[in-house]
Amino acid sequence: MTTATRGAKRAPAVLVLEDGRTFRGRAYGAVGETFGEAVFSTGMTGYQETITDPSYHRQVVVMTAPHIGNTGMNDEDAESRRIWVSGFVVRDPARVPSNWRSARTLDDELTAQGVVGISGIDTRALTRHLRERGAMRVGVFSGDALADDATLLARVQEAPQMKGADLSAEVTTQEAYVVPAVGEKKFTVAAVDLGIKGMTPHRMAERGIEVHVLPATATAEEVYAVAPDGVFFSNGPGDPAAAEHAVALMREVLERGTPLFGICFGNQILGRALGFGTFKLKYGHRGINQPVQDRSTGKVEITAQNHGFAVDAPLDTVSDTPYGRAEVSHVGLNDNVVEGLRLLDRPAFSVQYHPEAAAGPHDAAYLFDRFVSLMEGQRA
Repeated sequence: MTTATRGAKRAPAVLVLEDGRTFRGRAYGAVGETFGEAVFSTGMTGYQETITDPSYHRQVVVMTAPHIGNTGMNDEDAESRRIWVSGFVVRDPARVPSNWRSARTLDDELTAQGVVGISGIDTRALTRHLRERGAMRVGVFSGDALADDATLLARVQEAPQMKGADLSAEVTTQEAYVVPAVGEKKFTVAAVDLGIKGMTPHRMAERGIEVHVLPATATAEEVYAVAPDGVFFSNGPGDPAAAEHAVALMREVLERGTPLFGICFGNQILGRALGFGTFKLKYGHRGINQPVQDRSTGKVEITAQNHGFAVDAPLDTVSDTPYGRAEVSHVGLNDNVVEGLRLLDRPAFSVQYHPEAAAGPHDAAYLFDRFVSLMEGQRA
């Protein structure tokens, strides 16, 4: 929910959390008002990929790095057709971007797309508050939207919560499209778009995969109409407990025994399809510096993440599911959150992070090769 007007770049602005904590600064991007869930991202770079990630739909993103906007905005690094964050919060925006690929400033792009933001606030104090109190609803107000604190707080508390929100249909593609394989075509994959990032099908295409990206509403018949060698479930926003269609679709794929790979929201959907629960994290994992251990190799990866929900599965035991045995394959080293699942009797696995590495790091790129190996094994 965003309303905005152009101009008045340095107009007074205020950020109001649902518990009453208030931060005052200056407008950044569009002037107006916006509401969402306040979350923080720990990446020191990659803000263009962050704000265009559909997983951030209905969230107001706080950047913990103090200086944002240095490299401007370009026409190559966007992960989708538009900016998806509901609002953007920075401490010290760059006055002038300095990068040979920059086509315009971050401030101008936020304004052009009607994204209300705020700058000049203590983002460190705000981040500490969210770590202690948890992610919560927030409003950012500037220009004519400003009012007394009590009125603004009441409006924030009327905004919808993230828990229980089914949002994939709001961010998915409306029409199926194909990303052709680079070089020789080796496999066909049906990718269910729950909020997919553009780099993800590109990473598969680099491995000789022709990717058919399908809407989140796709049926099993539509998935199998493309004769897939594998099925992929993407990242996306919202509460997995509300994503009943995606869970039902994944169960049909599991029944058929087709190689399956899920990332981020897709990991949570696999968890629910297997019969595990999901729960909302206190403040989530967001950024490009999250340590995860691959339990099959013992290797530690630094990963890109964006999730506020997690799978509730036992870490140290193999679980019986309707589709055979399953185990936790990856675990977060900061808080022991489930970061991956693997079926032992069927060709299916998932991770809770972003191996497409946009923006960075590239430690988890091998997971696409693991998906290729599953499809090769099934074909053999």
